[in-house]
Amino acid sequence: MHNIKLNYPIESNGENISELNMRRSKVKDRLVVAKMKNSPDEEKEIRLFANLCEVQPAIIEELDESDYATLQKAYMDFFKSEGISQEPSLSSQK
Repeated sequence: MHNIKLNYPIESNGENISELNMRRSKVKDRLVVAKMKNSPDEEKEIRLFANLCEVQPAIIEELDESDYATLQKAYMDFFKSEGISQEPSLSSQK
């Protein structure tokens, strides 16, 4: 789990949010996003991050761009820590 301290805290429902906890992704998280066929990639990523941080997508949407970039980095760090290549797998290439 990554604890992400926000440089620009947000307010939601009268609550000040200054950090998010992102858990590791599971296959079921990917499946939820995959079902959003007609949604832009940005919306899919926001939904994925909301699931992983266990918050509503509206919270992720309110983040400052620099804090959002920190979430993206934290997500990618899960894969780096496992030594997984960022290159597409053979099964995904045609």
